[in-house]
Amino acid sequence: MPSVGLPAVFLSAFISATLLPVGSEPILFGYISLNPHLYWVAIIVATVGNTLGGMLDWGLGLLARKGMKSVGEPKDHRLKRLLSSWGPKMLLLSWLPGFGDPLCLAAGWLKLAWQPCLVYMFIGKLMRYLTLTWLLTLVPDSYWHQLGHWLHLI
Repeated sequence: MPSVGLPAVFLSAFISATLLPVGSEPILFGYISLNPHLYWVAIIVATVGNTLGGMLDWGLGLLARKGMKSVGEPKDHRLKRLLSSWGPKMLLLSWLPGFGDPLCLAAGWLKLAWQPCLVYMFIGKLMRYLTLTWLLTLVPDSYWHQLGHWLHLI
């Protein structure tokens, strides 16, 4: 299971960081539930996958800017000022659903340096996975078992 499950954790985390509305937490939590001894390995694999997906968004933002030179600068000066003043630190919020993916695109569009973007994205996404996994471990096993029966998975 560890050799098959970790690529699934990575792929789900990578895909969920793109603009596709897919969540990686159920796969990560399921993997950790089956392999608690690989907790930190799974967290790091998911974080790396999610960060690389965010960097793909960053690169797409950069490519979009180069490909659409006629569009020029964004009209919303407040957003531009906010991203310019906080810079890559804003990418600590790249884990937020519905907000994080466009934020990564905007960072690329504004040509923010990729190295600090990578670091701040990694930190934000690591904190996300640690927090959500910890919260899911607080839910009693009986709830998950009942949910499995209800969904006809067990």
